[in-house]
Amino acid sequence: MKTNHAWAALALLMAAPAAAQSGPPPVEPAVAPAEPDAIPLYGERTMGSASSETWVRFMKRDLAVRNVTRPTITPFLPDPAKATGAAVVIAPGGAFMLLAWDLEGTSVARALADRGIAAFVLKYRLNPTPADEAETGKYMQAQLMKEIGHPMTGELLGKSMAPADGKAAVAWVRSHAAQYGIDPARVGMMGFSAGAMTTRRVGLDADTPSRPAFLGYIYGPQDAEAVPADAPPLFDAIALDDSLFPSKGFPIAQAWLAAKRPVEIHGYQTGDHGFGLGRPGTTTTLLIDEFTAWLAMQGFLARKDAK
Repeated sequence: MKTNHAWAALALLMAAPAAAQSGPPPVEPAVAPAEPDAIPLYGERTMGSASSETWVRFMKRDLAVRNVTRPTITPFLPDPAKATGAAVVIAPGGAFMLLAWDLEGTSVARALADRGIAAFVLKYRLNPTPADEAETGKYMQAQLMKEIGHPMTGELLGKSMAPADGKAAVAWVRSHAAQYGIDPARVGMMGFSAGAMTTRRVGLDADTPSRPAFLGYIYGPQDAEAVPADAPPLFDAIALDDSLFPSKGFPIAQAWLAAKRPVEIHGYQTGDHGFGLGRPGTTTTLLIDEFTAWLAMQGFLARKDAK
């Protein structure tokens, strides 16, 4: 099977700098993982089928999936002794054609749960890609090239069902808050790359009562747009050498400031795109601790039983 084009597309989406130095990173077909805790997002009305999914393993380590048609949400819960009552819906990235399931999903969820935050990984519906791996790589590259410079208004986001699934996920967690020991007023959303774009749309487009309590916007496009006076607090983090979204400064954070809404910016000197929990040897490894500290500063991690 010819996978060079698919490798190149995955390298761009998941930003493995080593790929540029030593050729495309290895991507190999993977068996779909058992997901015993995955919950159909829309209950009995959930559309699609898991049989449409194509799973691969990236760099012999991280699972990724494409052609998702059946959205689910998977909980990762903290030890009750650590639980803060806060919760985060996590949206992995992948250009709306793939989900970096481990790198930007399950690994992040476990890190948050370790810090007392209930995490729910969203497997949102993706734009379709060809079944053949070689054709998929060519297709993904072509679609990405059309998006350069205007990803927030491009077809990949415009055709995606990700924002709708993101809104449904936040509502689902709130409606099940008592079951998981969560404060429904402290349910936020965190997304990476395309997942960040999804998070931004959920945070700005949802009706005010349905908006997440806070937003983690991780290596998303920094382009500005109008921000309402009641927008959720924003944590905005990106590497200044991001190769997918080259630095434009922080216009979206400036828009949050103009709306007089809480915002924090982390512009890492290096780390490129797709660093997930952090690229070794860079300060991106501080991401989760900085995000958690910011949540605490906003008051989202204060336990109800705290004296």
